[in-house]
Amino acid sequence: MENESATPRQRYDEAMAASSMRDAQFTTMSGIPLESVYGPDDGDFPGQYPYTRGPYASMYRSKPWTMRMFAGFGTAEDTNWRFKEIIRAGGGGLSTAFDMPTLLGLDSDDPMALGEVGRCGVAVDTLADMEDLYRDIDLGEVTTSMTINSPAAVILSMYIAQAEKAGVPRSRLGGTLQNDILKEYQAQKEFVFPPRQSMRLVRDSIAFTAAEMPRWHSVSISGYHIREAGSTAVEELAFTLANGFAYVELALQAGLPIDAFAPRLSFFFNAHIDFFEEIAKYRAARRIWARWMKDRYGATDPRSMQCRFHAQTAGVSLTAQQPEINIARTAIEAMAAVLGGTQSLHTNSMDEALALPTEKAARIALRTQQVIAHETNVAHVADPLGGSHFVEALTDEVERQAEEIFAKIAEFGDGSMLEGTIRGIEENWFQGRIADSAFELERALNDGRRITVGVNAFTEGNEEDQIPLLRITNEDEQRQRKRLADVRGRRDQAAVDAVLAELATQATDPEINLMPTLIAAAEAYASVGEIMSTLGGVFGRHVEVPTI
Repeated sequence: MENESATPRQRYDEAMAASSMRDAQFTTMSGIPLESVYGPDDGDFPGQYPYTRGPYASMYRSKPWTMRMFAGFGTAEDTNWRFKEIIRAGGGGLSTAFDMPTLLGLDSDDPMALGEVGRCGVAVDTLADMEDLYRDIDLGEVTTSMTINSPAAVILSMYIAQAEKAGVPRSRLGGTLQNDILKEYQAQKEFVFPPRQSMRLVRDSIAFTAAEMPRWHSVSISGYHIREAGSTAVEELAFTLANGFAYVELALQAGLPIDAFAPRLSFFFNAHIDFFEEIAKYRAARRIWARWMKDRYGATDPRSMQCRFHAQTAGVSLTAQQPEINIARTAIEAMAAVLGGTQSLHTNSMDEALALPTEKAARIALRTQQVIAHETNVAHVADPLGGSHFVEALTDEVERQAEEIFAKIAEFGDGSMLEGTIRGIEENWFQGRIADSAFELERALNDGRRITVGVNAFTEGNEEDQIPLLRITNEDEQRQRKRLADVRGRRDQAAVDAVLAELATQATDPEINLMPTLIAAAEAYASVGEIMSTLGGVFGRHVEVPTI
């Protein structure tokens, strides 16, 4: 029982005493001892509501952030090899990039997939590919993040099926499913079904994982793609948290108690180049989430109020010109994420403005994190910039502007953030805000008010920009198409037809959770395209109608 009369500092000291510490000397290079946190005894502390300074008391003194490197290209066998290289190089978690056909719920032999198979991520058509993707990787020990949205429930089903086939029960699986369909309509545009029907699948996966997968994060509410599409930092923060509130209300409508599912929600933010603004964004995000979860939604479990997030350095900040300079950009962005208290981090490779990363470029990106973690000593102290007049004022202002956006969204929904978010999508309000912000940034670059090194200033050396690139060939695509044909030739087609017919029937009843049948479809080796087509026959397809 927490001592209510204790000061914040006393409660913090008690939490630290109960925390395990990593094996490190918490001193400067000169031997000056460093406290785990700095600030007044009656101020905010990490691990205490509203968590502005971090979700955990010990932060990186217990363990560093997870170095979760994003990877995926070509066939599942190709990416399995890259995963093992990441693990050997010291990466602590896997993050899976899927190719465009998979992201859109298309099979590799679909006419719409021609020329795109394996190009921007790994191609996954059936359970056979999922088996190849994670072969000889202990999924009971390694956590996995999967960046997938419209077919997220389908891919999760295949992941569960292959893990259990390999002897790892679903209850032991740890990781994160992005599963953030709202931001697809707002920014990334990889949607398939209409918004309200897509939210059915999100609801089913939240309920299923809350009941059966205690180590799994069912939704990673993602601001990353909102920012990559051109939003400001404040818009990224506000739209992301608004989407989070919408998913909370969706689960509450389904009858789930707030503290039964909220601890399994996580976030995914961009780590952009405006160093202090990014740090303020992360601090404001934690404070807003904690307050809303406690005051509006009635959460009592501290884990429900803790905004835990993954960060990725900004892909849109990378330049094709002088690509080696991207190493410096990535290091600065990664440092902002660490000083802002991220729980896991992906660092982009220098060549990603040109192609998928080579093995060497990906290793440099990982080494960048390792330098920050093991050489700079910034992980010794929680929220080291907390108390800075600048950082605190910027955090307050980011929060204030975000609250103005929340009020507008709530107005759309007559008080409901769920309805307001969906109406904002249907009326293109989010899309319009992002487009306006992207236009303003581009105008600032064009007229020289904002400088990007190598692009609109300091261009000497651009003519020398020749670095090795990873090439995905047409032969890789043909291998994947043949793989799919072989699986179709070996599977029990009657079993596939039966489970897809059952799925179509169940999809007409919104009260049925579709996850068990999706797992059965995966086990029968039904393909992603076949499952999505079956659901599309019931749900329909979404077509965005722009407003003028």
